[in-house]
Amino acid sequence: MHLRLGTRGSQLALAQSNWVADRIREVHPDWSVDLIPIRTTGDRVLDRPLTTLGGKGLFVKEIEEALLRGEIDCAVHSGKDLPATLAPGLVIAAVPPREDPIDVLVTREGVSLERFPRCGTIGTSSPRRAALLRWLRPDIVVTPLRGNVDTRLRKLREGEVDGVVLAAAGLRRLGIQDVPLQLLDPVLFLPAVAQGALCVETRSDSWKGRLEFLHDVVAGFCVTAERAFLAAVEGSCHTALAARAEVWNGELVLDGLIADPNGQRLVRGRSRGAVQQAEAIGARLAEQLLAAGGREILSSKVPDNPQ
Repeated sequence: MHLRLGTRGSQLALAQSNWVADRIREVHPDWSVDLIPIRTTGDRVLDRPLTTLGGKGLFVKEIEEALLRGEIDCAVHSGKDLPATLAPGLVIAAVPPREDPIDVLVTREGVSLERFPRCGTIGTSSPRRAALLRWLRPDIVVTPLRGNVDTRLRKLREGEVDGVVLAAAGLRRLGIQDVPLQLLDPVLFLPAVAQGALCVETRSDSWKGRLEFLHDVVAGFCVTAERAFLAAVEGSCHTALAARAEVWNGELVLDGLIADPNGQRLVRGRSRGAVQQAEAIGARLAEQLLAAGGREILSSKVPDNPQ
């Protein structure tokens, strides 16, 4: 059996896809697995904020097109890169075991967000991270910063910014352990939808059943709830959205928030229920937050780089 596995070409994307390929080879040593790097629009255009380019779908569009043309058999995505709606004919075949979804603050001195210097500069191009930074520390400067993990860490070392916020999962998958960092409390600094999760996407009529052995049931329920929240909110690429689901004693607990990137308005809430109701839990939380002020936040226009 020959499996062509599509992936972005970044160091992190290749590390994630190689991890999935290794799991496939462990279970099916007779399968031949080839990684097919695909350069997406989001990888090519680095001089403009993602919010001006059309949002997260830019990291998957070309990969999904390759799937639909039959040039690859499946693809590995960072869960947070997937838009709420997949291209017609495509499905998520598996969500492997999830890494911790929390964010970390990396600085040259290893200071916490609470002790970060007033008027210091933190780089991020994530509306969610920008909103939460401004909400928690309105006295600091948040500036756009794009690029892969190595690029952002280099800009930090060179003094272009005083700190960067990164996903802990990405650092772990890259084996980066020698940077001074502080964990950001996930209760206050709620992660992105499906952060830390990988999603294996394929055509609905081909490899779906063959790849189910990669699926982790708990991670799958959590990602389903978070993505249902994302789909029901229907936020724009300018809007800060966050959601984190956990399973406690068989019950799924979903926290979520809607904010504007300037950090002045934020609504958050919680929904819970049986794990089998994951999709309904996500939709219910979205309805709750939209009614509590989220709809007004989503309908407002926010400048590309609020400060």
